[in-house]
Amino acid sequence: MTLNQLRYFCTASRCHSITKAAEELYVTQPTVSVAIRDLEIEFGVSLFYRKGSQLVLTSEGETLYEKATYILQYCTELQADCSGMARVKPPVRIGIPPMLSTVFFPDLLVAFQREYPGIHVILEEYGSVRACSLVQDDTLDLALINMEQYNIDKFNHAILADDRIVFCVDEKHPLAGKETISIQDMAREQLIFFNADSVQNQLLKQRFELEGYTPNIIMRSSQIYTTLQFVSTGNYACFLYSSMTDKFPGVVGIPLNPPIQVKIGLIWKKGKYIRNDMLSFLNFTKKYYNVAD
Repeated sequence: MTLNQLRYFCTASRCHSITKAAEELYVTQPTVSVAIRDLEIEFGVSLFYRKGSQLVLTSEGETLYEKATYILQYCTELQADCSGMARVKPPVRIGIPPMLSTVFFPDLLVAFQREYPGIHVILEEYGSVRACSLVQDDTLDLALINMEQYNIDKFNHAILADDRIVFCVDEKHPLAGKETISIQDMAREQLIFFNADSVQNQLLKQRFELEGYTPNIIMRSSQIYTTLQFVSTGNYACFLYSSMTDKFPGVVGIPLNPPIQVKIGLIWKKGKYIRNDMLSFLNFTKKYYNVAD
C-alpha cells in the first residue's frame, strides 16, 4: 500500500468515476484502475460496485475511505508541522489564471507583503481547471479561479467578486460601437481564446454550441499582453472580464447578449491543515475584498 494508491482511491471515491478521478489527478485511467485493483488484491476485498455509470463504495470501501482520508490528512499535517520547525518556512503557493492576475493580485499582493513581510508568497500561472487539480493534490495551497465549474463543491471557497465576460475589440474595430453583441455577430470574427484549461473557454464554447455556431478560433494564448497586441491591430477579438477593460486603453468591452455572469473566488482544499501563514493570507484577502464569513 502506498500513499499514491490511497490518494487515487480516495479521489475515485469522491468523483464516483475512474475517468473523472484520472482527469482531476492528471494521470491516465489505467493508473487509477491499477492502483485500486492493487489495493483490492492486497486487502482481499472489493472496494467498489457499479450503479449505472457511477462507482459506489462497498461497505469495505467505506471503511477504507474513512481511514485513508485520515491517513492522507495526517501526512499533510505532519509535513506542515515539520516544515513549521524549519528555519526557512515554506511559501504560500497560489495559482492564478493569467487573466485574473491582472485584476486581482498586483495591488493585493503589495498590500499583503506590506503587512506581513515575513510571509513568502509564490504565484504560479494556471488556468482555473488545472489550478483546482493542483489544489486538490496539495501542489498549490490556494487558487484564484473562475468559480463556474462542475466540481467547485469539492473545495472551500471565498467569493471575491461578481463579474461578466465581455467581447473585446480595438476601438477602431467595426463592431466597437455596438452596445451588446450576439453569438451570431461573434461567430464571423477571428477570435483569440485562452488556453484549454480555462473555464471561460468552456462557458463560451457551450454558448456557441447552444446557438448552433462554432467559434472561429485563430489562436490560443496564456499571455494577455500577447493577446492584446493582436487585438490592437483591429482585426481580432478576445474575451475578458468587464472589470479588466478600463486597464487597457484602446480596448472596448462589449457585453454579450444574453450575458455570461461569473463569480471569481479563492479556493482551498477541504480538510486541509491550514498553516498560520496561509490563514493570514486568507483572512487578509477576505478583509481586502470585504468578504463576509
